Amino acid sequence: MHCGPITLVPWANTAKEASNTSVRCSSSKEKLRPKSMGLILKILIYLHLFAAVQCVPQMSWLPCQFIDEHVFRNIEGHTETDLIHREAMLQFGQKGDAPVNPNAITFLVTGSKLDLRRYIDGVEVEQLECELRRYSTQGIHVRWPVKGAEEYNRWFSCTLKHTSGLFTIISFLRHPTDQPPSGQQDYHSWPAIADREIFTTTVVMVLQTQTPSVIVGLSTEQKLHCHFAVDHKTPNITVEWHFQHRGERAKLFSHTSRTGQVQGSGVGLKALAGGDASYKLPLTKMSSEGMYICSVSVMPLFASLDISLHIEEAPIVTLNVGPTLLMQEGQEQKVICEAEKYYPLDVEIVWYQGPAVSGQRVGAPLPKVLQNILLSSHRHNQDKTYSLSAFFYLQPTLSDSGRQYTCSVSHKSLRVPIRKSFILTVEEPSSWIFTLTVVFVLVILLVILCMMLPQLLSAGKRSVQKKPY
Repeated sequence: MHCGPITLVPWANTAKEASNTSVRCSSSKEKLRPKSMGLILKILIYLHLFAAVQCVPQMSWLPCQFIDEHVFRNIEGHTETDLIHREAMLQFGQKGDAPVNPNAITFLVTGSKLDLRRYIDGVEVEQLECELRRYSTQGIHVRWPVKGAEEYNRWFSCTLKHTSGLFTIISFLRHPTDQPPSGQQDYHSWPAIADREIFTTTVVMVLQTQTPSVIVGLSTEQKLHCHFAVDHKTPNITVEWHFQHRGERAKLFSHTSRTGQVQGSGVGLKALAGGDASYKLPLTKMSSEGMYICSVSVMPLFASLDISLHIEEAPIVTLNVGPTLLMQEGQEQKVICEAEKYYPLDVEIVWYQGPAVSGQRVGAPLPKVLQNILLSSHRHNQDKTYSLSAFFYLQPTLSDSGRQYTCSVSHKSLRVPIRKSFILTVEEPSSWIFTLTVVFVLVILLVILCMMLPQLLSAGKRSVQKKPY
């Protein structure tokens, strides 16, 4: 944001003007009270501070890598390209400005309807990766339809990436020239660029995405951001979306402004008129994973952005036992930890055995990893997610009573592992003599009941016959 100098009106003048205004406008001609004057002063101070905050200086230069190309034909007659990395500066200013770094190639970006700094507002220089390249029009010559533009141009592309992957920006720089094209592929006759050469350019087209890489779960809605801008009105522009996965490429959407022809769906035409070419995905499924390509063409320029979409589904973790498990000493129990419906494939399941629960907290031994764990094979679900189980056979002793067993599941989709636990309670096995005695008593009672049952039935019949009704 460009701001001019800010002048704070002196208090004496302000108070005097306010007082004079009050005298003129007030029928009672009362003088302005000191309290009101103080309020005005506070308002002026707040306005001054607000303006100072708004006038944060914009980025004036940016170090870049200029990747030059040396195109030649080898012995076999095939075209080869050597990439040469050279130091360059992307400098914002006016025609004739001195270069910030005289020892580097300077691309001086002068004012146009497109301000590249608007797309990187608030971003530090250290957070940007800048790459400049020559741009080949493949021998196509089109006069750029801007008032005052020269007949011929040299084109350069500038790619800006946020180091944390927050955005990717592709812009085209136009450098006017009076040299006509050679009539062949321009990369065969590119003129040499000196180490300290200065190119005065303007930004003519910008393509940006704020979603260069997206991670989503299944059955969710997702919008892939893609925005473009051109430095002149009513350009003949073509916008397309493609999907690429495992070498296969399919067109999702296409729109040409000249003919108005539309193929596919997912992009709103009203938003497209304002430069918003964002693509709305239907509910995601496993087949949605892949590379989405947003491309914009304004002859003779063509730019495309790759947006990668990855599916990540967190596992559902369950145990085949409850929060507490009661067992007798010598008994065996299969304990299973199940991780279900996760994606991608890699998952880690670890069982821990904790110390017996007691009043001791300080200095208690740490849980140890169980080694006798068996894993099932990965199971494929119908929705192409995976499931895996880790189990062990538990044969506790009385000393294991009160121990906590924990299953920990780690996966790419989880910030922290999912943990499921249970506490084991172990009882002494019942005596066989006691068991035999209980069984004997039950048998005796059953025999006595069977012998007394006929007598009870006959007594019941006699009592019914003696009744007078």
